[in-house]
Amino acid sequence: MNIGQASKASGVTAKMIRYYDEIGLVQPASRTDSNYREYGEREINELRFIKRARSLGFSMVEITQLLSLWRDRERPSREVKAIADRHLGDLEARIAEMQAMADTLRHLSHCCAGDDRPDCPILADLTGGKEPGPAPPKRRRFAG
Repeated sequence: MNIGQASKASGVTAKMIRYYDEIGLVQPASRTDSNYREYGEREINELRFIKRARSLGFSMVEITQLLSLWRDRERPSREVKAIADRHLGDLEARIAEMQAMADTLRHLSHCCAGDDRPDCPILADLTGGKEPGPAPPKRRRFAG
């Protein structure tokens, strides 16, 4: 397969396939006499693997480690599980942080009247409860 066909078969754009090849994430594809890359089932499977790992939020470093383990048929699965568990912990921590942010914003939005008055608990919270100082004086332009 050429790169366009590999892209279609794997769901990974040709640009990303070239990038993965450039950084050494995927094993180099064989080349034709005209120096075009040729992709086979092995490369397509690796590209699908990378796409799925990215969709789960794994970093490029983690994907490199997972690919290495996937290629090693003698690997202990505990190494794969350790990477997945670390990533899961990171995801859960980020979810908790985002949930706390959403809860805070929900509370602040509920407390804001959203009317014509200038009082706004959302802005007050963003400024740590400090009101803005007086407006700077307008500059006068002198003719002449």
